[in-house]
Amino acid sequence: MKVLITGAGGQLGFELQRTAPAGVSVCALKSGDCDIGDANAVAAVVRREAPDVIINAAAYTAVDKAESDPAAAERVNAQGPLNLAGSGARLLHVSTDFVFDGLRGTPWKPADPTQPLSVYGRSKLAGEQPVLALGARGLVLRTSWVYSTHGNNFVKTMLKLMGTRPELRVVADQIGAPTWARGLAGALWRCVDRPALSGVHHWRDAGAASWYDFAVAIGEEGAQLGLLPAAVPVHPIGTLDYPTPARRPAFSLLDCTSTWQALELTPPHWRIQLRGMLKEMKEGNG
Repeated sequence: MKVLITGAGGQLGFELQRTAPAGVSVCALKSGDCDIGDANAVAAVVRREAPDVIINAAAYTAVDKAESDPAAAERVNAQGPLNLAGSGARLLHVSTDFVFDGLRGTPWKPADPTQPLSVYGRSKLAGEQPVLALGARGLVLRTSWVYSTHGNNFVKTMLKLMGTRPELRVVADQIGAPTWARGLAGALWRCVDRPALSGVHHWRDAGAASWYDFAVAIGEEGAQLGLLPAAVPVHPIGTLDYPTPARRPAFSLLDCTSTWQALELTPPHWRIQLRGMLKEMKEGNG
């Protein structure tokens, strides 16, 4: 089987390459190798590589910047999947919890109504449509709060700030779940191995957290592993205390029950996953 991975330079693309199963031929393309927003570029790559499966890990993820540059977000997040959908290959597309408005306090199921609050969320939702229009050849996997040793993410930002500041203030009224890109990559490879699987699915690590909870755990685990001299104080604040250009959903915890059953795969608790990622960072394997 030949699998083409877009967004290979990102944190998920990095983990997908590291965890590719034996017997799979991988063609990994960074954004510089193929601009998925360019239909001609995509068509040329597809003709050259003739993949059986495409995993679209490419995304415009600058949530706040998208508010002032919607065209850039839409080019990658909406036009990109549309271009890839014309390849003739099975298409696995990674989406986001930001397609929901977060206005209720129960986990979001794959079939629940979507109502994104931001340009980023709307562009990601638009990108789901051409994938789902493929029917049996299209699969959307929504996830949340992704991090890895590779690339830029909340965990690495917190470690950097905790190494230079005496204390931090972090939003405590936005609830979701962190997801280690390593586990997400494993879930996607399991999806590849199940060709009959299609439609919308959800994946995240087990448990739930606020950004404040996540930051506290990063400090504690980082200090225990020697990545920080000590855990610095983290103070909870409200969303209104930290205004951003893009609105975030207050409760975007994804209900993954059906996906975990379909894949016969249940992730560990997010704190265990965080510890694994930080251990890898300490060992210098990131």
